[in-house]
Amino acid sequence: MPGRGPRSSRARTPVPAPAARVFAYGAAAGLAVDLLVGDPRRGHPVAAFGRAAGAVERVLWRDDRGRGALHTAVCAGGTVALGVLAARTARNSRAASLALTAASVWAVVGGTTLGREARAIGGALRAGDVEVARERMPHLVGRDPQALDGPAMARAVVESVAENTSDAVVGALFWGAVAGVPGLLGFRAVNTLDAMVGHRSPRYRRFGWASARLDDLAGWPGARLTAVLTTVAGGDPRGAVKAWREDAGRHPSPNAGPVEASFAGALGVRLGGTLSYGGRIEHRPVLNATGRAVEVADIDRAVALSRRVTWLTLAACAGGRMIASALRKRRNV
Repeated sequence: MPGRGPRSSRARTPVPAPAARVFAYGAAAGLAVDLLVGDPRRGHPVAAFGRAAGAVERVLWRDDRGRGALHTAVCAGGTVALGVLAARTARNSRAASLALTAASVWAVVGGTTLGREARAIGGALRAGDVEVARERMPHLVGRDPQALDGPAMARAVVESVAENTSDAVVGALFWGAVAGVPGLLGFRAVNTLDAMVGHRSPRYRRFGWASARLDDLAGWPGARLTAVLTTVAGGDPRGAVKAWREDAGRHPSPNAGPVEASFAGALGVRLGGTLSYGGRIEHRPVLNATGRAVEVADIDRAVALSRRVTWLTLAACAGGRMIASALRKRRNV
């Protein structure tokens, strides 16, 4: 019959899945999987990326900023390109897009494992087993565990929970809301590169410069969002805002400062002070100086605060993307 062919052709044309809803539902599913199972003990995608980045480093390494920038471009750019390819392959199927988003969120966030490791150290400290706590510390922080007593370990764990809430959860979800799967994967790649080569050791002072600066840029919005949501989710909003405003700028990291300061104020504790990395002593400014010293019980409080911030981030990012999508549709009408 006339017209049947064209109508049939249009019916078979794939329709891209709505990106805002795909992100919202996929991110919620990915976080739910992380909550249920955490990170895999073997075969984690981030670990696979780390091995690949290490192989690229062995080929490209020179004590030179240009080589370091090339390393960053190859590793981070390649990851973003992979995310773009995967998203384009799945975009015409809502189920495939949802599954890809969920899998990507689960792969890049690490909130559940962060909480488990923090609570394991807290449990050892409560039991008075300082040596067991020291053995577990390298799973969570990069400091010299032998240089830490019980209270110093509790403080280090709370600081790590705060910083990793931004790095391992909020920042990834923010960039996922902005750029979908490529944003999720790209942020985790940049953050992992910074952890691998972004330190000021003799080997990486120049080679890791590009990764460190790119991580500062990529982490900037997530760190501020983490601080804002911490003031909402914490028990002392005024204290969180006060510590953020007065102390964040004194921290040597432009992104860890707002996060750790707001956590300190929300929890009513003091963070910062003397610490040791690789045998090097650092004297960092005290954050929320009017707070009390960190106690072991504050580890559980920090983990609970981190979890509340995580779900608020999902609501904020998913809601923000849906609102932006609706505004774009109204402009196009």
